[in-house]
Amino acid sequence: MKLKNIFMVAVVSVLCFHTVNSQEGLPIYTDYLTDNYYLIHPSMAGIANCSKVRLTSRQQWFGHEDAPKLSTLSINGRIGESSSAIGGILYTDKNGYHSQSGAYATYVHHLMFSRTESDLNMLSFGLSAGFIQYKLDETSFLFDGPDPIIDGVVQNETNFNIDLGFSYHFLDFYVHGTVKNMLKNAGVNNDIKITSNLRRYLFSLGNVFSKYGSEWSYEPSLMFQYKDGTQEASLDINAKAYKQMDFGKIWGGLSYRTSLDGAQYQTSSGTVASQKLQQITPILGVNYNEFVFAYTYTYQSNSVVFTNGGFHQLTLGYNFNCRRVRYDCQCPAVN
Repeated sequence: MKLKNIFMVAVVSVLCFHTVNSQEGLPIYTDYLTDNYYLIHPSMAGIANCSKVRLTSRQQWFGHEDAPKLSTLSINGRIGESSSAIGGILYTDKNGYHSQSGAYATYVHHLMFSRTESDLNMLSFGLSAGFIQYKLDETSFLFDGPDPIIDGVVQNETNFNIDLGFSYHFLDFYVHGTVKNMLKNAGVNNDIKITSNLRRYLFSLGNVFSKYGSEWSYEPSLMFQYKDGTQEASLDINAKAYKQMDFGKIWGGLSYRTSLDGAQYQTSSGTVASQKLQQITPILGVNYNEFVFAYTYTYQSNSVVFTNGGFHQLTLGYNFNCRRVRYDCQCPAVN
């Protein structure tokens, strides 16, 4: 492959595939589908009848040096028997010379409209606030002579930001809306042409279906996201299935992510073509008593990619301080 083609593949991977997420806060992958909606929607803290701890680890492009890595640790739960809940998220995201670490604290209030305890009808509002530390390691950069944008040191900058969102649950139906990174973050960017607008809009909805007395339930869902600064949009189309077991629950599903806009690139023959992001992610998980284990594998189905290798992610979870199941619904995020 010619050097020019290698360069074009790298550019397309960065600009179109959304897998390079340096300096934009916590990246949005499909880890929210592993019983982890709180990672993307702050209003989901304390929504369940149990307090939750979730640890995730994601590795992209195995075998490639400095490939993107993401790790998250989250905890959330109700404050006693009140209608309020709290949560917290720690994460680290490394991508080549860029890296970022963040810490968020969340407060949520849940408003109940249920006529009885068995009818789920709840509106929740959540606010997350935290700090993100951005780093750019320039110590190994090679250049000839002075350069106004390269200092040859590790650039550091810490910014403050907030996320705001809501959730509504009615029986087996749910909808979430969140605005992430509401404040501008300049990070380590010294170039005024690089946007500091990291605002992202997320909107999710879904429903769980099952027959009376059946051990099986099915959950189709959608998640739309829009990046304000770059005007990029994408859509997740998800389907999950659950089977109730004596020890807990086993579940699996499939997620398809596609961008609603694309990027142009030059083919080996010199013509200009365009393609959109296309990712397919199978999901497997099990709830064993109070423990949760899940695995996802993301495959890019585009014709031009950085590498043919996929993205692996593991989720480990633990539920504690569980209360009795209150609602007569097929709502795995709540019951």
